Amino acid sequence: MDRYICIHGHFYQPPRENPWLEAIELQDSAYPYHDWNERIDSECYSPNAASRILDQAGQIVRIVSNYEKISFDFGPTLLSWMEEKAPETYQAILEADFESLKTFSGHGSAIAQAYNHTILPLANRRDKITQIAWGISDFEHRFRRRPEGIWLPETAVDIESLEIASEHGIRFTILAPHQARRVRKIGERNWRDVSGSSIDPTIAYTLRLPSQREMAIFFYDGPTSRAVAFEHLLDNGVFFAGRIVSGLSPERSGPRIAHIATDGETYGHHHRFGDMALAFALQHIETSQLAQITNYGEFLERHPPAFEVEIAENTSWSCAHGVERWRGNCGCNSGAHARWNQSWRGPLRQSLDWLRDTIAPLYESGAQDLLRSPWLARNDYIDVVLDRSNDSIERFFARHATRALNPVEMTTALKLLEVQRNAMLMYTSCGWFFDDISGIETVQILQYAGRAIQIAEHLSGEKLEPQFLAMLENARSNVTVYRDGRHIWERSVRPAMVNLEKVGAHYAVSSLFENGKHLERIGCYSLERLDSIERQAGRTRMAMGRVRVTCSLTRDSAVLGFNVIHFGGHNIAGGVMTNPEAESFERIAQEMREAFGTGDFPQLLRLLDRHFGQSVYSLRSLFRDEQRRILGIILENTLAEAETVYRELYRDHAPLMQLVREMGIPLPKAFHTAAEFVLNTDIRRALESVNVDLNLIDQKLSEARAAGIAFDAPGLAFAFKRVLERMMEELFENPPDLPTLEKLARAAALARSLQINLDLQKVQNTFWELRQWAYPDIRQRSDAGDADARKWAGLFLTCGKALGVSVD
Repeated sequence: MDRYICIHGHFYQPPRENPWLEAIELQDSAYPYHDWNERIDSECYSPNAASRILDQAGQIVRIVSNYEKISFDFGPTLLSWMEEKAPETYQAILEADFESLKTFSGHGSAIAQAYNHTILPLANRRDKITQIAWGISDFEHRFRRRPEGIWLPETAVDIESLEIASEHGIRFTILAPHQARRVRKIGERNWRDVSGSSIDPTIAYTLRLPSQREMAIFFYDGPTSRAVAFEHLLDNGVFFAGRIVSGLSPERSGPRIAHIATDGETYGHHHRFGDMALAFALQHIETSQLAQITNYGEFLERHPPAFEVEIAENTSWSCAHGVERWRGNCGCNSGAHARWNQSWRGPLRQSLDWLRDTIAPLYESGAQDLLRSPWLARNDYIDVVLDRSNDSIERFFARHATRALNPVEMTTALKLLEVQRNAMLMYTSCGWFFDDISGIETVQILQYAGRAIQIAEHLSGEKLEPQFLAMLENARSNVTVYRDGRHIWERSVRPAMVNLEKVGAHYAVSSLFENGKHLERIGCYSLERLDSIERQAGRTRMAMGRVRVTCSLTRDSAVLGFNVIHFGGHNIAGGVMTNPEAESFERIAQEMREAFGTGDFPQLLRLLDRHFGQSVYSLRSLFRDEQRRILGIILENTLAEAETVYRELYRDHAPLMQLVREMGIPLPKAFHTAAEFVLNTDIRRALESVNVDLNLIDQKLSEARAAGIAFDAPGLAFAFKRVLERMMEELFENPPDLPTLEKLARAAALARSLQINLDLQKVQNTFWELRQWAYPDIRQRSDAGDADARKWAGLFLTCGKALGVSVD
């Protein structure tokens, strides 16, 4: 068959980690999930690894991995997060690529991506090399093979970037049709203009580079890709399949490939159930023999380019003005704020370019005595980023150090390399993509700049921040309260900055709420408690001690002495000092103990101020997740008091509330609020209980419906998801257990009756596995007359219906 189909998904999220902690902090906008990566994994990345194909009754009849049948790239920083936080999804992606090697003639479907989504045409040559080298090394580390292709961020392209990619062994990339300028048949002299997206996208092309190397280019089907992303084509899998196949015009002879490219998040995050439309379309194409599904590597091997192409440099797929979206006020934006402008983009890039060019010579001069070739060492530093173990670091320095480095020199070298890593992360494209400089994506890249400045100033003794902020003043926000880049820096970047002392302060405050446990890690910092004492008098508590804090990225370390006092409620005061002498610190501790012992709390505060000076911290000093946890503990008593008031109001006046509703009179707001709080709280607690009482949950749900109370739908769905997953795990461990199956069937039916958006993916996946290996045997025993097996099979069928899985 000479008719081929390839669907490419570009899966990417900007790095969201706090640059000082190397961890993503709580993002309330992602509720009920911890952060947006976790939410999008649940909505998109995980579903595409186990996507459902339904029958006409809406029941699952197949579960398939879309990754095995499509072409895809994943952002390296996203995979780094996924490896730790979503390991099942991560492993499924790697396994899908391995399976695709068997399906597509030894050509894996995964391709590389430039490391942190920098717009390559706007980068200098040195950064282009590192971005591409790091992207390829990250790919090899994860997929255990060389990549054949690479995704250029935003498909932003220039010849120099393609030359560098070719030098690193890349064979092909994917571009938008409007990025082609002219084509000709190989061996012919005359070129044909194909500007304005008039290129034939159903064949591969070759681009001859100035070095005489060649790069194959695939230009995706623009209209169909847009329809998938923006025109609801994913509403119907059959229509989706038909639209793709329609690109294979019978008027075109020879082998042809219809292919599209969109953000991978289209399939599930941007369009709910988009993964299922994709799965159904792929099945429909195969079973109806509409075309042969392939990937770019396989097609390129079977059908090498017969035409060569010239590209339009400095263009991209998401900006009609080339690459201006990432450096100017070109007019490209989200469309959400018609009167806003993006004049801030230019000054922002100029500020970052100045910072990059200023710290480069500082890096060179600082590293010249430590590293044989500072820039080659930076290119290889990805090996350390991927593996922070001592062995990995020692191997790196064995290759690149000018000599055997002592611990201080090694820390200096690692800090210099971390300056460079953050100086590249600050160019992540999302920082310019959206509408205002105050957006979280822009704040994120400014934080990377802040981390680079912090380390560079510490190492060089030069002040970089004043000039940088003076330049940022020219980046004016559309939001009056944010004013400009400098104000945003002072508001959102400086408070986020962390050093060893602040980590120690976090540890000190947290220590009062650990119930005898001691934190051993905060983000990328390890903690070793050396000694400590605690005192309590009524509601007031005090903790003192010493802790060794070590940064796993740079090996920077310090012993910190701390004292923290909790006066009850939210009143917390603490101090930290660096590398205190043991004898001196013991004298201070004795003074604090004496003052605490006599109940002289004003004196305690005076001593705290005298001995710790400016290094005094409070509850505000905690990092976001821990701050939220400790506030929850502090608020427990207050919330309990409020709950008592609400419960009394609801209990004492429930009959009156019922009468008011029956008479068709709107419930007074005070009554409605009390009922809403009490019933939602009761349902949540019942779901969080170790032994879930389904009768109680059913009763409370009925009460809420009768009272016209709105459920906390996201929270309720999340809690039910956890309950069902826990029950399913119990059943999977012991499939013949009838009581567990009965409870699961009832819980599933109860959850389904709520008609809320319930994420049943993990539950359905496990149920499907049981259907494959446990159900046939038990069904056979049922047919043979086994009464228990017959009851089990009937319950399993009932449970399947509630979960939306076809059993028979």
